[in-house]
Amino acid sequence: MAELNIRFFSNYLHRTAEFKMLLPNDERKDIPWEEEKHRPEEMKTLLLLHGYTGDADLWINKEQAVSLNVAVVAPNGENSFWLDGEATGRQFASYIGIELIEYIRMTFGIAMTPDKTGVMGFSMGGFGAIHTGLMFPETFGSVAALSSALIHNGVAEMKEGTGNSVANYAYYRECFGDPSKLSDSVNNPEYLVRKLKAEGKSFPDIYMACGTEDFLLEPNRQFHRFLEENGIKHVYEESEGIHDMNFWSKYAQIFMPRMFD
Repeated sequence: MAELNIRFFSNYLHRTAEFKMLLPNDERKDIPWEEEKHRPEEMKTLLLLHGYTGDADLWINKEQAVSLNVAVVAPNGENSFWLDGEATGRQFASYIGIELIEYIRMTFGIAMTPDKTGVMGFSMGGFGAIHTGLMFPETFGSVAALSSALIHNGVAEMKEGTGNSVANYAYYRECFGDPSKLSDSVNNPEYLVRKLKAEGKSFPDIYMACGTEDFLLEPNRQFHRFLEENGIKHVYEESEGIHDMNFWSKYAQIFMPRMFD
């Protein structure tokens, strides 16, 4: 599997952006691979979104990516919650949902159809995966969200001068916009669900998982119930685990084959 570090100019971020990439196109010729499993036209693409305080990281199981013939793209979303902010150069949702996908298509000729394109993330990146899939359902056919920071309802209740142990009000306002307007904002995944449902549009396949000892368990259960109440088909799983890479790696390996089945 080839490993790439790519820099290109982003018109959404108004600066040079970087992403890491794993590309399973450098097969050994001395091993009799089964050709039908490794035809270039069957290559799938997975966007991998990091969590709060993280950066572009290829934390996926590389051997599994090779066996599934999946190219993995890991962009850097800073602490943006993968949302479009109001300020110039803060359009992270559009960056990954439009610009980065278009660049990958143009450069590598992959991620050409939704069924070949998925997005996965953990914590803040889990929120980003759900939001991105709902924001751009014509691009992403599957979503995997692990221990997702589905804190939008809590943010909507914040007032000037408040915050939580992670960040202050100003940070959440910068990411999500005015909290008092978040209920009817495209930055709210529940709003996007209602919007897609009202428009009769297709949803991506949604896979969610959270550890039973994770501090984000209740927000994940709430969103799971919200999807059930709205008749949105999805997979939701819980098992023993905390908010760490052991849990995320476990479910990344469980969900990847389902995403591209």
